Amino acid sequence: MIIDTLDNLEKYFSVNPLFKLVAEFIKENDLNALEPGKHVIKGDEVFVNIQVAKGKTEEEAVLETHKVMTDIQVPISGKETYGYAPACLLPEGGYDAAKDMALFPGVKAMCHVTCQLGMFAIFFPQDGHAPCISQDKELKKAIFKVKN
Repeated sequence: MIIDTLDNLEKYFSVNPLFKLVAEFIKENDLNALEPGKHVIKGDEVFVNIQVAKGKTEEEAVLETHKVMTDIQVPISGKETYGYAPACLLPEGGYDAAKDMALFPGVKAMCHVTCQLGMFAIFFPQDGHAPCISQDKELKKAIFKVKN
């Protein structure tokens, strides 16, 4: 997991060269003006889902993991908190290959981190994360999906 400001995203290009396409997309587009839904950046390798989600409490948020894609999550309308737990400590099973997602309802996060506007969180396959924790009723966010 990486938490940082958008100004520093380029420092992580060596982790995955496709992160450069995310940084370019953010510079060239007003994320707040994008309609909810999927926006393709490079085929099935890099795309962004603009989402308007219901804000959740820490108890309501569900840990999830992905195997194929890395998430770069960027809050658009306000701050967002994420629960975190290493995937190696989560129970087995529940992976949906079509959605590239495993959900872990009822499993508590080990800790929480918060991104303010102008920040991002990167969640790799080894990072269990519980998104959308917010006191806001609605939270607009960008979820960039980057192939590992």
